[in-house]
Amino acid sequence: MFTKLKDKFLNSMRDDGMNDALNGEDYVEIDTNKVRSPKEKIIIRPFTMNDFSDTKVILDALREGKTIALVNIRPLKDKDVVELKRSVSKLKKTCDAVEGDIAGFGEDWIVVTPNFAYVHRGEDSAPVEQ
Repeated sequence: MFTKLKDKFLNSMRDDGMNDALNGEDYVEIDTNKVRSPKEKIIIRPFTMNDFSDTKVILDALREGKTIALVNIRPLKDKDVVELKRSVSKLKKTCDAVEGDIAGFGEDWIVVTPNFAYVHRGEDSAPVEQ
């Protein structure tokens, strides 16, 4: 049984262009000139929440899975606290659904992350050195 698995694994490596490595060579060439497409990069994007309808744009970006949202909630906070609570609740529910994280920092900002990131919480943060 293990022989069959080994043969299958070696055949798949040969199909992937790994012949040199399998033939006793000590290295495999890797193309380092590949350019990463913009879709592979993480985007940190600022948003301003002026009313509840602005929540949809943030949620769409979060669902794509590549965006960390920095949300300024000050305009909605000054305008309507009930709508702010409703918006934050909707952000939390979607965050839970995509296994992301959400946290407030300062009095006017919220950070919302997809599942690959989390927000550090705690007082033991080291000061930033210059």
